[in-house]
Order: sequence, then C-alpha cells, then structure tokens
Amino acid sequence: MGKTTLIHELSNAGFTVVEEDARKIIQAQMFADGEALPWKNKTLYAKLMLEAAIEAYQGIKEKQPSTPVFFDRGILDAICYRYMENIPIPSAIKTLALEHPYATKVFILPPWKEIYQTDNERKQTWQEAMSTFEKMRETYLDYGYEVIEVPKAGVKTRRRFIEKLLDKRTKSKE
Repeated sequence: MGKTTLIHELSNAGFTVVEEDARKIIQAQMFADGEALPWKNKTLYAKLMLEAAIEAYQGIKEKQPSTPVFFDRGILDAICYRYMENIPIPSAIKTLALEHPYATKVFILPPWKEIYQTDNERKQTWQEAMSTFEKMRETYLDYGYEVIEVPKAGVKTRRRFIEKLLDKRTKSKE
C-alpha cells in the first residue's frame, strides 16, 4: 500500500512510471561489496543516486510519453539526501535540477506508520522516515513545485485520487 505499490498500480493502469533507483543502487553495491551505500560512503551513494535520477529523467524525456509520468524518486530526492546528510550541494547540481523540471504539481506520499517496514536496503527508523518526508516536501516547495499529498488509503483509492486530480487538470486546459 506504500509508494512502490502505488507506482505498480499506476503502471498497471497504463501510466508511464520510473521505479526507484536508490534501492537498485543499494542492492548492486551490497552484491559487489561496494562502498556506495548510505551506511558506508554517503557521498558516493549520493553521486550514484543523482546520476541515476538524471539518466532516468533523460530516458523519459527522449520517449516523450503521452501520459503523465510518475517517478518513484527523482533528481530532487538526490538533492534532498545531500542536504539531509550535510553533503555539499554545488551550484552545478542545483542548476541541473532547474534544467530538468518535472510537472509543476508533484504527488507525495506521507509515511504511514501502520505499513512502514525496514529491510536490508531501508534501514531508516520511523522518526527518520518522518524527517525525510518533511525535508522532501520542503525541497520540492523550495524548487517551486506544488506538492499534493496523497491520502493514506488503499492503493486503488490512492490511484483514483491521483486520476481525479489529473482529470481536473486536463479539463481545465480544454
């Protein structure tokens, strides 16, 4: 019922989605006994996250999908991670974020304690997850996005909430 479940639901409904790269990076680094892990080398991990986010963005841009695109994570997530971990954010990275804009309205899912779980890749405590959510929200707002919070509900209800807002947006353009 969380974010990744919703991403899969949106994909099944015909939307273009981009799955989370952070988890893939962690899995690959663990398999290779690498250093680019959030509990080992945060700076290298942040670098790989940003590179993956830009690559995913550019891949979608080249495809020019006709439906809205839903990113599980994006460029601003990588910037927020740097901010939260006190890793310098050079102006070139801030410029990259501005040169790779998403839709002006972004959907964000608040942490949901009843379904929150840690695992081998997600080691954040509940308090850290709450803090991350607030920082992500602030980051998107700081970059000029309108943040729409998706209500805590079953996955189909969440999908319908998003579709309803997208439908309103489409009708307002007509």
